[in-house]
Amino acid sequence: MLRDLQIRDMLIIERLDLSFQPGLNVLTGETGAGKSILLDALGFVLGWRGRAELVRKGASQGSVTATFDLPAAHLARAVLDEAGFDPDDDLILRRVNYSDGRKAAWVNDRKVSGDLLRALSDTLVELHGQQDDRGLLDPRGHRELLDDFAASTPLLTETRTAWDAVRTARRECDRLKSRLDDIRKEEGDLRRAVKELEDLDPRPGESADLTSRYDFMKAAARLHEPVIEAANVLLTPFPDGKGFPYRIGASLRRLERVADLSQGRLTPAIEALNRALAALEEAGSELESVSDSLEFDEAEFTRVAKRIDKLGDMALKYRIGVEDLPDLLVFKKSLLSALDDSGLDSAAATAVLSLAMDTYTSVATRLSAHRREAAQHLTAAMTAELAPLRMERAIFTIAMTVAEPGPEGIDAVTFEVSTNPGAPSGPLNRIASGGELSRFLLALKVCLTKGNTGLTLIFDEIDRGVGGATADAVGRRLADLAQAGQVLVVTHSPQVAAKAQHHWRVEKTVTGDMTTSRVVELGPAARIDEIARMLAGDTVTEAARGAARVLLEGTPA
Repeated sequence: MLRDLQIRDMLIIERLDLSFQPGLNVLTGETGAGKSILLDALGFVLGWRGRAELVRKGASQGSVTATFDLPAAHLARAVLDEAGFDPDDDLILRRVNYSDGRKAAWVNDRKVSGDLLRALSDTLVELHGQQDDRGLLDPRGHRELLDDFAASTPLLTETRTAWDAVRTARRECDRLKSRLDDIRKEEGDLRRAVKELEDLDPRPGESADLTSRYDFMKAAARLHEPVIEAANVLLTPFPDGKGFPYRIGASLRRLERVADLSQGRLTPAIEALNRALAALEEAGSELESVSDSLEFDEAEFTRVAKRIDKLGDMALKYRIGVEDLPDLLVFKKSLLSALDDSGLDSAAATAVLSLAMDTYTSVATRLSAHRREAAQHLTAAMTAELAPLRMERAIFTIAMTVAEPGPEGIDAVTFEVSTNPGAPSGPLNRIASGGELSRFLLALKVCLTKGNTGLTLIFDEIDRGVGGATADAVGRRLADLAQAGQVLVVTHSPQVAAKAQHHWRVEKTVTGDMTTSRVVELGPAARIDEIARMLAGDTVTEAARGAARVLLEGTPA
C-alpha cells in the first residue's frame, strides 16, 4: 500500500506531503489544477518513462519520495531479496531529477538503477489511465491481456524457447541450401580444379626445397670450372714435372739437413715451410672436395626447373603464392566433399527442423488449450463484473482464431462485445461507446487484478463519458474493489467522489508569474462543498450542497 508521497520542486509543485489510506482515495479538482502532475510524480519515482522536463522552474533539482507498506508475503520482497536487500516492512523509494537532466534513485537509502525501480513498480502499483482504452481497442494487445489473466508465463516461456529452436534449425537449413547452391553453380570448375591440382600434387614446403636445389645447381655450374682451375694451379706439376708441393718439400729437406749448423736461426723458416706445405695440401684437398660436391645431374637440373615452372604457372592461374597451393588443394577438396556430403547434411538439418517444429507445435497447442480454458473463465468473470456497472445486458466474448506461428504461439485473440440484446457482437472499437469502453476497461482490470494482493490500483478518469446512475455504479464498483486494498482515483465525477473514504482536492494558485499546485485533504464540510462544485460548477448553491449530501449518504463508512 502507498502510505506517503513527498514531492519537492517538480513541475508546478513546490512542496507537497500526502499520506494515503487503505480503501478508496479520490483526487478531484478543476481541469488543469495539476491532478495529472501527481501521477507524473508517482510514475517518476517508480521509474516509469514520462515527461523529460520535470524540475520546477528556477530549482536546481526536483525529487519524489514514496513510502510503501510491505506485508510479509508481498511480491516486492522477492525483487528486493534478489537485488541483495534485506526487506523491511517499510519500502522507501526516492528519485531525484537534476536540472541538467541527470537522474538518481535510492531504495531504502541505497542507490539503485531505474530498472530496479521498474521491477518493484510492477509489484507495487498498477495505473489505469485515460489512454488504456487504446490497448483495449487494439486486438494486438488482447492476447497479452488474456495471457495475464491466464498466468501463461511458464507456457509462454516454453513456447518462445521452442520457437527459437525452430528459427535456429530453419536458419541452418537455409544456410546449407545457400551454400550448396553456391557450390553447385561452380561444380564443374571445382572438379576440374581438384583434378589438375591432384595431378600436380603440390606438397607443403616443396617450393622452398626446389628453389634451394635449383639455386644450388645453377650456382654449381658457374663454380665448378674456377674450382678445378684453382686445384690444378696448386697441385699440377710445372713443365719440369715439379709443382708447388715438390718445390716446397725440396726446400724444406735442404734446410732440415743443415738446421743443426744454424744454431736455431733456420727454425722459423722450417716451421713456416711446414705450415705452407700443410696448408697447400689442405687447400688442395678442400678444392677436390668442393669439386666433387659441385657435380650434379643435368637431367635433374632440367626436372627441377620444369617443376618450378609448373608450380609457378598454377599459382599464377589461381592468383596465390606457390607455397599456398597445397592449402588450395585441401580447400577445394573440402568444398567437393561438402558437395558430395550435402545430401546427408541437408537431410540431417531437415530432420532437426522437423523435430523442432513438432516440439513447437506440441507446446503451442498446449498454450492454445490453456488460453481457451482461461478465455471461458475470463468471459464468466467479465459477465459477473458488467452487471454491477449497469451493463447486465452486454455480452462479452473472446474470439480465438488460428494465427501464423510465432514466438507467442498460434492464436489470434479478439475481445468482442454485444451491448444490446439481439445485436450482433463485434470488436470493441466498432461496438462500444466511450462510456461503455470505460466500464469494459474497469471490469477487465478488476478481473485481471483479482487475487493480486498488495497492489495499489490507480484509475485516471476511468469514469469519463458516463454520468448519473452509471457513474454511481462505477463509483460503487470502485468502492467494492477498494475494500480488499487501496484504490486511488482521479475523477471529475461527483458520484464517484462521493463513494470515497478519503478525499483530496487539487488546487492551483498563481502568485505573480509563479504557478503552484497544492493538495488539500477534505473534511466532511469541505467535501460537501467540493462535490457540490462538481455538480453545479463555479457557483455553488444550497441546492447543489443538498444534492452533494444525498450522494454522500450512500458512501460506505
